[in-house]
Amino acid sequence: MIKTLVATSLLAVAAFTARAQSTPTEWPVYGGQLAQDHYSPLNQINRTNVKNLQVAWTFDTGETGGFQSSPIIVGGILYSYTPSQKVIALDAATGKLLWKFDSGIQGTQPARGLAYWSDGTNGRILAGVMNFLYALDTKTGKPIASFGESGRIDLRENLGRDSATVSIALTSPGIVYKDLIIVGGRDPETLPCPPGDIRAYDVRTGKLRWSFHTIPHPGEFGYDTWPEDAWQRSGAANNWAGMAIDAERGIVYAPTGSAAFDFYGGDRVGDDLFANTLLALNAETGERIWHFQAVRHDLWDRDFPSPPALVSVMHKGAKVDAVAQTTKQGWVYLFDREDGKPVFPIEYKKYPASAVPGESSVPMQPLPVIPPPYARQVLTEDMLTNRTPEAHAWAVREFRTFRSAGQFVPIGIDKLTVVFPGYDGGAEWGGPAVDPETGILYVNANEMAWVSALIENKPSAESGVTLYQNQCSICHRDDRSGSPPAFPSLVDIGKTRTADQIRSTILHGQGRMPSFPGFTDEQLDALIRYLRTGIEDKTELKSENASAAPIEKYRFSGYRKFLDPDGYPAIAPPWGTLSAIDLNTGKYAWKIPLGEYPELAAKGMKNTGTENYGGPVVTAGGLLFIAATSYDKQMRAFDKTTGKLLWQTTLPFSGNATPATYEVDGKQFVVIAAGGGKDPRSPSGGVYVAFALPR
Repeated sequence: MIKTLVATSLLAVAAFTARAQSTPTEWPVYGGQLAQDHYSPLNQINRTNVKNLQVAWTFDTGETGGFQSSPIIVGGILYSYTPSQKVIALDAATGKLLWKFDSGIQGTQPARGLAYWSDGTNGRILAGVMNFLYALDTKTGKPIASFGESGRIDLRENLGRDSATVSIALTSPGIVYKDLIIVGGRDPETLPCPPGDIRAYDVRTGKLRWSFHTIPHPGEFGYDTWPEDAWQRSGAANNWAGMAIDAERGIVYAPTGSAAFDFYGGDRVGDDLFANTLLALNAETGERIWHFQAVRHDLWDRDFPSPPALVSVMHKGAKVDAVAQTTKQGWVYLFDREDGKPVFPIEYKKYPASAVPGESSVPMQPLPVIPPPYARQVLTEDMLTNRTPEAHAWAVREFRTFRSAGQFVPIGIDKLTVVFPGYDGGAEWGGPAVDPETGILYVNANEMAWVSALIENKPSAESGVTLYQNQCSICHRDDRSGSPPAFPSLVDIGKTRTADQIRSTILHGQGRMPSFPGFTDEQLDALIRYLRTGIEDKTELKSENASAAPIEKYRFSGYRKFLDPDGYPAIAPPWGTLSAIDLNTGKYAWKIPLGEYPELAAKGMKNTGTENYGGPVVTAGGLLFIAATSYDKQMRAFDKTTGKLLWQTTLPFSGNATPATYEVDGKQFVVIAAGGGKDPRSPSGGVYVAFALPR
């Protein structure tokens, strides 16, 4: 069922659209512009007056759960999501609701933004809701019937797999080029999993115009980097983070993630092109122009985590139109946009081989020489926490049981291996900001250590236990304890959720958890019994489709942050940073901690930095705006030249999203989605807060 709520008359919406035709600067694309530089030429709010910023308006979605949406602003109207993936249109000057679109689908995945297209007269919003892509009329919010089937297309189709068993969600928006909407999608981390094809659809009709196979088919470039049948059974290598477009050259830049299964690749021996790759494709046809693979045969879930940013730099006395890509490992790659040649040197070094039987790790991996990394690379004993003597002693004891040797050390089965920076970066999905005036890139990063191991899967008949071990333990650990809040404990889920509620979550996903539509009823019943009781009922499943969840030789022991007994990072600060890197020279302009824990700050332990999610925005007014910090609920403005803090304010919930800035009727606004959801000690919500200077 599809419902559309119209909060004002169509005449009023038309008035807002007409009013904004004279507005010189908007925020029409996720990331600001097609270049994904997070830059605005507005300067009404600047270094001298930013301290006077006030709340101009707020809009409470009335929902909880936290959200990560960065709105777009076109024609004086702000378009975005609620936490449950309802699409809203607000008057960008007042925050007044114009319309709300409810697809009837309960959105359970992150929805980070929308796309906009117009033919000059009529506009449409391209909105992902789970596995569907809708085309909505900008004036009414109603689906445009001529697009796909009744206004939507199903992204599970055209992937060469049984669409009924495919799990895919459009968490980051597609990007518009001419009359195409180009999309990726979020795939599961385990098999079975669809391929991560990058696809372009006609923005008017919803018809598929081209597909790029990130797991190459026979005869395609890169096919020989996989086993022969990988294109039929392997999965992921998907663009989940978003893309950038050079409209003049007609090139779309699409970074991809790892192949499934993330941590064991015995069934995908080879380099696995085009996983972990920055792809430069002809935006009109989908043909490959160039590529760079940052991690060959990934065993560490080292996805490219954000859209690249386009920037022009001066290098060796010449102007270079470049594309900058940040990574989870804490590095920036910089390439010539046209041919993919590295602007700064990249070195391929030899790393240890995997000792896991059946694994065939790749001996050589690349890292840039310049710029230096923006996150620490090797965790050593002298870097452990000194928050309290007790916490330090505990951390030392734990650390001495780990293997910690830096990047590209294969995870083993003998002891826990340190992954640092951790699985959430380094850089994350918020992406960097790039100042076209200076060529300086601004990137916020996490500095958290995680530890992991592989566990051998003993041959056994399929049961509720084995289903859990192969599909759920990757996030919730073998003992079901999880790693809250991102990966909640399932130990007592039988006390808080009914069987039907658990069934719905498995089938449709929730938060970071993808959907698992491929289970049979028998498999679901067995898995739910185990989850609710914790009893290892190993009754063999006899369904004809009992092989729907393939069993790998090894499974992941689960995500585990290296936290001290009080729940704080077991390493010394900084735990989160904000860096300014001059891409002309590769040198740092400045670097500071980002965020703090209020309770630690009250005891004198300030500026520790915290985990942060959501990116920065840079303006011609000399400012860098960012929220992102997960525990202190702050939004901040820094001097972009020096890193000096010029303004900060407390949000109703943490702003784990990227801000947007725009102008309406001569007035500049900065808006942020504040929803929280990353701090288990604090409630979540869904509020948009816009700031402006007083009249």
